[in-house]
Amino acid sequence: MTDETRISTAPESASSPETADPAGAPEEFDPASAPDEFEPAATAALANDWRTQAADMPGPDDLEPEEAAAAAPTIKDGAPLLQVTGLKKHFPVYGGLLRRQVASVYAVDGVDFEIRKGEVFSLVGESGCGKTTLGRAVLRLTEPTAGRIVFEGVDVMALKDNQLRRLRAKMQIVFQDPFGSLNPRMPVSDIIGEGLLAQGMSNRKERDGRVEDALEAVGLRRDYTRRYPHEFSGGQRQRIGVARALALNPSFIVLDEPVSALDVSIQSQVLNLLTDLRRDFDLTYLFISHNLSVIQYVSDRVGVMYLGQIVETGDVEALYREPRHPYTVALLSAIPNADPRNRRRRLVLKGDVPSPVNPPSGCHFHTRCWLREQLGNPEECVASEPELREVAPGHVAKCHFAEQVSTAKATEFARQQPTVVAAEVATA
Repeated sequence: MTDETRISTAPESASSPETADPAGAPEEFDPASAPDEFEPAATAALANDWRTQAADMPGPDDLEPEEAAAAAPTIKDGAPLLQVTGLKKHFPVYGGLLRRQVASVYAVDGVDFEIRKGEVFSLVGESGCGKTTLGRAVLRLTEPTAGRIVFEGVDVMALKDNQLRRLRAKMQIVFQDPFGSLNPRMPVSDIIGEGLLAQGMSNRKERDGRVEDALEAVGLRRDYTRRYPHEFSGGQRQRIGVARALALNPSFIVLDEPVSALDVSIQSQVLNLLTDLRRDFDLTYLFISHNLSVIQYVSDRVGVMYLGQIVETGDVEALYREPRHPYTVALLSAIPNADPRNRRRRLVLKGDVPSPVNPPSGCHFHTRCWLREQLGNPEECVASEPELREVAPGHVAKCHFAEQVSTAKATEFARQQPTVVAAEVATA
């Protein structure tokens, strides 16, 4: 996505019912009346100041010198910023009188991907496919069952508690719920400053200055530091969540559906803000969403998840133009089209998503796959699990018959099955 491509926005109202209070609700940042420090050039200068200060920031008191050296980032030229290999997260299911483990929920089941420095890699899929669990597992907020995570040349899975705490200054997250993720008993200064304190910034004046700078960087007023989360609107609360992640000057941020709980007009403001911060602070994003239009707007590359596995990865333009997995084709067909003259036929998949406790054998998607039905239900889909293989330069898919996937075939199948496949997949 280029800087020239932006969503036009209207200012967020500060007089909404949810923020009304006798003292007067805080006003949303107005670009027209902002002082010079809110300009993009000044924001970039702020980023440079933070990068200079980061080298001098002390670590936690209990971090030994040899532990700090083990956690020091040493990314090599040409290497990805983040590389995930064979990542799994299985949640135990207990039952019986003695509460023994009787099964496992395969929330994330052998995921491989990499993210290059400065790019936005997005994860998309149905609710319950494991997107959020994957994002949390990458940061070890949810401890993975197996796999390898390498961030800036450091094996994250091998780090101890104090080493991981030091590295987490570079790896942050913005949560989906802008209200539930903020402590209602803490003022904004303590919410944002808590991470700085954990990283060793014990000087209160210095910490408050960094908090005010972070608020200013996300378009909020510096004097909001003593207010509480209930005094802000949903969009303002999400900006506070972004400021909390930004305050530690990270290089990588997991954005877990950061706009799904917001109104459409506020979504556009937050998306434009994230785009500007990425440019000014040289950030890398793992963007998680189920909104395909948002994914197309913000992403450089996209990974499609189904039942705990990544089934397709590619550049956003190539994947949206020519998907190579049957599930991706069905997902893209669900994007609404505002132009009534451009009628499209949609693929409606049969049945429900299988249980992650007992996923299907072979290809996990074969129980709902329209392509398998069109090809005469080959046994290969049931007998063996497909490999995630390259089907075009920079484009991989987890399908035995990826070369035969096309929107033309999907449209043909939809027309042959009008009772099962209703509505509208982009015609070739």
